[in-house]
Amino acid sequence: MRRTQRDTDEAARRVTRRSLFMGGCMAATMAVLGTRMRFLGVEEADQYRLLAEENRINIQLIPPARGLILDRNGKLIAGNEQNYRVVITKEGAGDVQAVLNRLSHLIPMTADDMARVLRDIGRNSSFVPIPVADRLSWEDFSKVALNAPALPGVTPDVGLSRVYPRDTDFAHVVGYVGPVSEKDLEGIEDPDPVLHIPKFQIGKIGVERWMEDNLRGAAGNKKIEVNHVGRVMRELERSEGLAGADLRLTIDADVQNFVQARMGDESAACVVMDVNSGDIIAAVSSPSFDPNLFVRGISSDNYNLLTENDHRPLANKVVQGVYPPGSTFKMVTALAALESGAIDTQTTVRCPGYLEFGDRRFHCWKRGGHGRVDLVQALSESCDVYFYDVAQRAGVGIDAISAMGQRLGLGQRHVLPMSAISEGLMPTKAWKQERYGQDWRVGDTINASIGQGYVLASPLQLAVMASRLATGLMVEPHLVREVDGKPVDRPDPQPLGIDTSKMVVVRQGMAEVVNSQKGTSYSARIANAAMQMAGKSGTSQVRNISAAERETGVVGNADLPWKQRDHALFVAYAPLDAPRYAVAVVVEHGGGGSSVAAPIARDALLRAMTGKLPDPSDYPTNQKARIESMLEGLKLRLPDGTLPAETRA
Repeated sequence: MRRTQRDTDEAARRVTRRSLFMGGCMAATMAVLGTRMRFLGVEEADQYRLLAEENRINIQLIPPARGLILDRNGKLIAGNEQNYRVVITKEGAGDVQAVLNRLSHLIPMTADDMARVLRDIGRNSSFVPIPVADRLSWEDFSKVALNAPALPGVTPDVGLSRVYPRDTDFAHVVGYVGPVSEKDLEGIEDPDPVLHIPKFQIGKIGVERWMEDNLRGAAGNKKIEVNHVGRVMRELERSEGLAGADLRLTIDADVQNFVQARMGDESAACVVMDVNSGDIIAAVSSPSFDPNLFVRGISSDNYNLLTENDHRPLANKVVQGVYPPGSTFKMVTALAALESGAIDTQTTVRCPGYLEFGDRRFHCWKRGGHGRVDLVQALSESCDVYFYDVAQRAGVGIDAISAMGQRLGLGQRHVLPMSAISEGLMPTKAWKQERYGQDWRVGDTINASIGQGYVLASPLQLAVMASRLATGLMVEPHLVREVDGKPVDRPDPQPLGIDTSKMVVVRQGMAEVVNSQKGTSYSARIANAAMQMAGKSGTSQVRNISAAERETGVVGNADLPWKQRDHALFVAYAPLDAPRYAVAVVVEHGGGGSSVAAPIARDALLRAMTGKLPDPSDYPTNQKARIESMLEGLKLRLPDGTLPAETRA
């Protein structure tokens, strides 16, 4: 069929449109390619020229600045200091051994140091910076910087290191940091990449460990340019990480410092609490240690000195130590008996110096006995027989005593950011059956009624008990006040649910312990009426003196070896009319609670209440000269509260 002229013209127009469309697409493509080629060939020419010369761009993590830890008044407890160090990367160094050999001529390095670096390099990716040396002097740091062209892969760097300016004062509370170990990484499903940086430090114990996620922050990164021999040419980009959150604790650093000094070389623990808020004002375990030793790398000799010390300086006795509470437990037995209705405030018991049960005698500490005493007198003079008697009465017994102990804060693990917190032990009939497969006996109840036998409590729990006795509220202890400037939420304490009249009579007995001439701790009283305390002493028996020992002249606690002597305990709160602070003191193998633990508790309360060193005028007249000498002898570090400048860098 012959095509018409019209068909021919239409076909020509279609061809022309297609040609124009294809030509336009080709032109656009060429324009894009040309623009990209100009960008790569002109604007990025320098970067690609460097790459062509075997230069490369590395991205490295920047460890974040660790958050500061402050006391309740903003005084520095844990901070950061500049740390001059040297790092090496395998991909930049090439022959690592040869580079390390050259480096050893500039800075102090041992064969062990080199072996450690080679081991760390083998365990990590080739681009990961491996610390070679840290805490260098400026002179050594400068030597490395000046010789950098001859040290491929080596970079002088300024990092941060943890520092504890109050050294021993907060070792058990704050703890310390150390390098990340394999054990630290166990159980972490998706670990933060910064944890893989060799020698990166994280919290190991105490607040440093339990608040690690808050304190660590988030890592930054930097892009650096290195040449073909691994020398750093320049830093191209830097993105700073996020510093960790600052923590403000409830502890008063000056009270903590005073109590630490006051306990001296005793193997002891002391807790001071705000009875209304539950804030821990001081938590001291003695003797202590310098956490800076662990940050910098403690020597085996120094570590052995700590582990072999029979006073156990590494143990936090405040929360880890559990002891038979002795007579400090008698308020628990008293309230259990009062609440059950087995006794009232007028009930009396005759104490001949012992209680006979079956074929056994349970002795009172006063061999001649106290005569007939009521509850207030029994607490004031610490009559054991009174509590032996009432503990056996109908409605009381071990289960009721244990339940009351739980209500007062004993036998439970209080949640705090501290390591190895003990639950103590409030035994019950069921517990003994499960634990030993034995029935509970009346003799067990008699022992438990005065805080002996199976009963165990920590100094922290005893301070909580004293706070609840002072307020009638279920006060919980707190250690962290603010996180990153924001107050930590805490619920208001609820009532214990114990009748006020019953609490009043127990408080009266505690008041007479220290303020009545017949009270067991009268010599430890506070003379200033506005700050008088109520308290209860306790002596926890470690072991009986046998008849054979008595025949050899071992007749008293002081005649025994130190580790076999009784523990000294004391709990208290003050002031009497409007309690503000509670205290618990345990002196291991210290002897009598009234003579050893009570004076420490009194001094700690005075320091907390007055906000300054105790005034000798607040003590009994016949003790002023001795108190003045004691206060002068306390070697308080930085008593004015001044500290090195707080810093993150």
